[in-house]
Amino acid sequence: MEAAAEAPGAPAALSCFSYNQDCTSLAIGTTTGYRLFSLSSVEQLDQVHESNEIPDVYIVERLFSSSLVVVVSHAKPQQMNVYHFKKGTEICNYSYSSKILSIRLNRQRLVVCLEESIYIHNIKDMKLLKTILDTPPNTTGLCALSINHANSYLAYPGSATSGEIVLYDGNTLKTACTIPAHDGPLAALAFNSTGSKLASASEKGTVIRVFSIPGGQKLYEFRRGMKRYVNISSLVFSMDSQFLCASSNTETVHIFKLEHLTDSRPEEPPTWSGYMGKMFQAATNYLPAQVSGMMSQDRAFATVRLNVSGQRNICALSTIQKLPRLLVTTSDGHLYIYNLDPQDGGECVLIKNHSLLGSGKMEENKENDLQPPQSYAATVARQSTVPSTSTMPGYSEDGGALRGEVIPEHEFATGPVCLDDENEFPPVSIRDP
Repeated sequence: MEAAAEAPGAPAALSCFSYNQDCTSLAIGTTTGYRLFSLSSVEQLDQVHESNEIPDVYIVERLFSSSLVVVVSHAKPQQMNVYHFKKGTEICNYSYSSKILSIRLNRQRLVVCLEESIYIHNIKDMKLLKTILDTPPNTTGLCALSINHANSYLAYPGSATSGEIVLYDGNTLKTACTIPAHDGPLAALAFNSTGSKLASASEKGTVIRVFSIPGGQKLYEFRRGMKRYVNISSLVFSMDSQFLCASSNTETVHIFKLEHLTDSRPEEPPTWSGYMGKMFQAATNYLPAQVSGMMSQDRAFATVRLNVSGQRNICALSTIQKLPRLLVTTSDGHLYIYNLDPQDGGECVLIKNHSLLGSGKMEENKENDLQPPQSYAATVARQSTVPSTSTMPGYSEDGGALRGEVIPEHEFATGPVCLDDENEFPPVSIRDP
């Protein structure tokens, strides 16, 4: 994600921001360094680490809730630095032939994406396992890595002019398949938590498609809108794969529900909406393909209207204090937390607004607090304001590790780096792959 423009004399703006793999932590980069926050509570935003040793950070990625963090600075855009932030030590650093555009990691692999090449490392010893050369020009560093280390699928653009996706197996180090996803160039890619589904959007931003992995069959197609083209900046599944969230440079965030696919349908629809749905489906047989395709699209299950448009933002769907939440982080340094009604959807209710550029403490959303409860979501927001030791931590979907600890150490896949044992991951000064 490219650095945000800053006004002269303005406080440090967010040059980058990212959620960790299971959306339990938020990392931000600024002109002065980087910060890590825990996302275990709605009411409090706990800063678990701050570093000012490396200025002008434009990439910062944390490995789940471990102490491993990867940082890239504008001062050395070709160098990746891997740190154990809890011990305050550098694990290693690598230098590459051109600017690093993005980094993805899971418990098995670390992927570095340059404009025309991709490097795959073993996260246990940082050994370079594979270099994918001569990839189509990828100026934004678009790629996605499955957080499931059992498959470690990697997806990246197979063309600079069309929406072809290359699916690469990061464990076997072989290409699994190519998916002709869109007519135009790709703008966003995202795996679900198990690596069994892949969502994609093109630069037009009007249609979002979901494919099965590793087969590449199209499972869902969602239409974000037809009135205008948008730049989709964030595409993310919920951890249970029931929802898919898309945000863009507009003021609207869309959440789609992935209904269970069934091969058989009832002979007689039990409801009026079911009857009409069947009639529309029958009508598509007599319409041109383009028109029938639009009729079969699913509308957003839930939406959020941001106060401003045009700002870069990223979203996450997470369970905090046992309730489903939508998180929106914006480039002006705010984290907005909304309640998502998993049954009825609709307009999500803003319950908290945290400032990321201050001391790390919460900034109250006073306007929203003054409004009386208007829905299920608002009622849930009121209930969640009561501190409770039984509901504050919550649980991570990955590995069952408790969330809410200041710096909880995650279990790793068999073999990868053990962050409590320095001999398991020997420091490296400089390496050129």
